[in-house]
This record gives sequence, structure tokens and C-alpha cells, in this order.
Amino acid sequence: MGLFSDPGERAKAMGFFGFVMSGGGAVGVLLGGVLTGLFSWHWIFLVNVPVGIAVWFAARRVLPEDEVVPQRGRLDVVGAVLVTTALMLSVYGIVGGNAAGWTSGRTVGLLGASGVLLAVFVAWEARVLHPLVPLRLFALRNVAISQVVGVLWAAAMFAWFFLAALYLQKVLGYSALQVGLAFLPTSLVMAFCSLRISDRLVMRFGIRTPLTAGLLLAAASLALFARAPVDGGFVVDVLPSMLLLGAGAGIAFNPVLLAAMGDVEPHESGLASGVVNTSFMMGGALGLAILVALSEGRTTALLADGTPPLQALNSGLQVAFAAGAVSALLAAVIGGALLRPRPMQPPEAEDEPQETEAVVDQVGCPV
Repeated sequence: MGLFSDPGERAKAMGFFGFVMSGGGAVGVLLGGVLTGLFSWHWIFLVNVPVGIAVWFAARRVLPEDEVVPQRGRLDVVGAVLVTTALMLSVYGIVGGNAAGWTSGRTVGLLGASGVLLAVFVAWEARVLHPLVPLRLFALRNVAISQVVGVLWAAAMFAWFFLAALYLQKVLGYSALQVGLAFLPTSLVMAFCSLRISDRLVMRFGIRTPLTAGLLLAAASLALFARAPVDGGFVVDVLPSMLLLGAGAGIAFNPVLLAAMGDVEPHESGLASGVVNTSFMMGGALGLAILVALSEGRTTALLADGTPPLQALNSGLQVAFAAGAVSALLAAVIGGALLRPRPMQPPEAEDEPQETEAVVDQVGCPV
């Protein structure tokens, strides 16, 4: 956001950022399968140590120095502890809800404590001098809506990756390497759409239309997996969903970031980016916990009725996929209905004053 002030270049840069992330995902899912198949699943964590060290050295040598603005302020440790503890308690309560019982004192206590801590966090952020998350950001329409969209979308996407891997391995009997290879179409299509399509759609239609279209494709992907049978085949029952999610995520990733950062001043774009990434992580953690709990509850109920284990497991996964599809659909509806629809015009079309004003209003800084 700081390096690219031109709207067209900024959209391209965001698309390239999405392309690099997708490329990393393509390599990651493949090598994850290789490492798990050749050694053990522990290696997928151990391998991050040398990768992280290499990235640190590369960043020190390649990235330009930031302009540091001297400020008097402290890290909001209290706020960080409050929101992290609230999230941990809620995830722990949801994951163990089926085993302990949803009306048990353990589950109600954990979820209640999480809600209280979250309320305390909001109250603390409203009064502290240097808040972790300035609440004034949520008064900006596109920033606030992008957080809601990010939570719902991440809930669907995180669950899709996790549940799809379970379906491939536990239902269809794929090996770890085969699962990694099965996810390659998603990452490759996501990379292509991020690099070649997303920025053009944003420049042509603005942020609202591509975001809505991408999320609808993601919802369709989850809906297709919600009907995947026990004896499913890759080409008929898996590949279409993989391609749809790749296209949807590749198209929607760019506009959701632009929506989050477009309403703030340039010097606060990093803060807005951090907030939307936090919403992604929170949505992914909570969404995955909820959908896994739904899947487990359905599977347990069917097993108690005498349903064969494999069929019970698949039925539970189908329920979770359907819930994920609803989450992605809600994100599409909310984003499509409430985000500001002004289009971003390409630089060569910016000859009239009103077009320039639309670009300034959309991205938050003049061309």
C-alpha cells in the first residue's frame, strides 16, 4: 500500500501478492504430503525452522528500510492477552462440546468466560491510550464489513482445506502424498486468478463485484463437496470443487484486502491490514472448531443408530461442508450488499475529474 500509490499498480501488486501466497500453498501441500509420506507428520512443523531462518536472512538483505516515525506508546499487552485468551477458551469449549455436552458446566463455563473476556477486551480498547485495535476503525464502513466478510470466508476456507483432506484420506483412502497432489489444482488456479484476473476485475468493476463473485464460487465449491459420496471419484466428485475454490479464492483475496485498507489513511494501511488478517485467523480458528464439532456430532449420532462407520464419517463431513457453504454464501451476500460499490478506473481512463474523485475515494489516496 505504501509502495504503490497508483490504483492500477496497487491492484496488480495485490494480485501478485496473492499469486505468491498461492504458489507457496502449491509447494506446501505437495511437500507436506512428501514429508509425511517419507518420514512422519512431525516434519511438516520441523521444516518451518530452516525456512523461517532463510526468510529472515532474505528479508534483511532484500527489503527496503522502513521510514520509522518516532512515537510515544506502549504495546497493548493487556489487550493482546485478553483477546487471545478469549479466542482460546472459545475454541477449546467448542471443540470439546460434543464430548462434554453442550449444556454441561464445562462447556457453558468456557464459552461464558470467553464472552466475558471479549467484552472486557472491547471496554479496555475503548479507554486505553494506545489500543491494540483502535475501535474507531470499525466506524469506517468498508473496514467493518471486510472484517465480517473475512471471518465468514476464513471459516469456510479453513474448514474446506481441513475437511477435504479428511474426506480424501479417511473416506477415499488417499495417501498423504496423494492428498498433496489432489490440492495442487486449487493452488494453481488460485495463483492464476490472483495474477491474471483479479486485478483486472477490480479495475473494471471495483471491489464489490469480484468479491461477491469469488465468494459465490467458494460457496459452490463447498456445496459440491457436501454431496460427495463414500465411493466418490477424483474427476467427478473432487476436482470440480478444487477448481471452483481456487478460482473463488484467487478472485476474492485481492478485493477483500483492498476493501479493508481502502478507507484508511495511507499511514494506517498496515494497521488495517493487521486487523483484517486477525479477522481471518479468528474466523478460521472458530469456524473450523464449529464445523468439526458439527461433523463429529453428526457422525456420533449415526454411529449410535448403527450406521456403518465409513458412511457415518462421510455424512458428518457432508454436514460440515454444507455449513461451510452457508458461511461463504453469507460472506458473499454481506459483501455484495454492504460494501461501497464505486469502481476503480484504470490510469488511462482518468481524464475527467469525477473519475479521479472515485479513485481517491475508493483507495484512500490520490493518484
